[in-house]
Amino acid sequence: MADLSKITCIEDLRVVAKRRVPRMFYDYADSGSYTQGTYRANEDDFQKIKLRQRVAVNMEGRSTRSTMIGQEVAMPVAIAPTGLTGMQHADGEILGAKAAKAFGVPFTLSTMSICSLEDIAEHTDHHPFWFQLYVMRDKAFMERLINRAKAANCSALVVTLDLQILGQRHKDIKNGLSTPPKPTLANMINLATKPHWCLGMLGTKRRSFGNIVGHVDGVGDVSSLSSWTADQFDPSLNWSDVEWIKKLWGGKIILKGVMDAEDARLAAQSGADALVVSNHGGRQLDGAPSSIEALPSIAEAAGKDIEVWMDGGIRSGQDVLKARALGAQGTMIGRSFLYGLGAYGQAGVSKALQIIHKELDTTMAFCGHTQIDKVGREILLPGTYPKPFAVI
Repeated sequence: MADLSKITCIEDLRVVAKRRVPRMFYDYADSGSYTQGTYRANEDDFQKIKLRQRVAVNMEGRSTRSTMIGQEVAMPVAIAPTGLTGMQHADGEILGAKAAKAFGVPFTLSTMSICSLEDIAEHTDHHPFWFQLYVMRDKAFMERLINRAKAANCSALVVTLDLQILGQRHKDIKNGLSTPPKPTLANMINLATKPHWCLGMLGTKRRSFGNIVGHVDGVGDVSSLSSWTADQFDPSLNWSDVEWIKKLWGGKIILKGVMDAEDARLAAQSGADALVVSNHGGRQLDGAPSSIEALPSIAEAAGKDIEVWMDGGIRSGQDVLKARALGAQGTMIGRSFLYGLGAYGQAGVSKALQIIHKELDTTMAFCGHTQIDKVGREILLPGTYPKPFAVI
């Protein structure tokens, strides 16, 4: 077992993950589209927000416990859906789900995961988790996916709205991203420097898209999968699709990818339980505002009819606290989770959650609060945080 006592922040995990994970998969997780301007802004804009330190306040009896769509959570943080997670570390989605269960936060499985819905259910003793659904042209396959999610005891469905078309990620093209890696000379040389990763992959049978291969007519191997997925994301996605999914699912539903106040109002009218302010980690529309900059406008527009969450750029418990102060009932972490996973597997995910929780708890106390559900904008220094955009 690795000694993680000197791992003190998410950046420490990122450094180790970069060393241990093959280049194409590390770059897939840790990059944005085109100039990567929005990808960088997601993280940088959090640093502009300053906190008000309070003193002589009783800091005993602190609690970060909250709820997200009625579900009790140890802190207002859920693990976001991330594609190819099982390529950051062997059986990555299973390890992430187990760590989340132990810590008391929700885990979200991506449609484009390596481990399947059934894998997660089996290895967590059918503990409830969330499933993220892409809107695809093959509606019969979507219906089967939803039914499988029900059978796996998923307690909420996360519908991603911002992937009708793909933003170009230069590194993926240059690296020749594929699952599993193609046996090119460059890949073989890089894999030779990643013995821990290679040993893990040799010990698992899960090396392709577990939710898709074997569940779609005509898709039985990686080559046929590539041509199928390239044609599946549906550019005609609209609010009627959300209504269809909601009726078919019949349970809690979360809409991910909202970045505009008008869309926030439409999301609230759709009857969804929560929306996620998200620019897909800066991986889609380069030049869009950061998630934390967009959050106040969306929180104001959404009102009380729908919970507002956010993801994008969260690398610390302080970031979680700032998002909470600006109107986010909950947050989701993607890269912070993947760094921990790539670095140390399940232990690394647990460490990432512990780091964020400790920072959240300590910072909340310094700001004069002991209960996360009572935190508001009063903890922020005026003039340093974003306000709702003016409507033109």
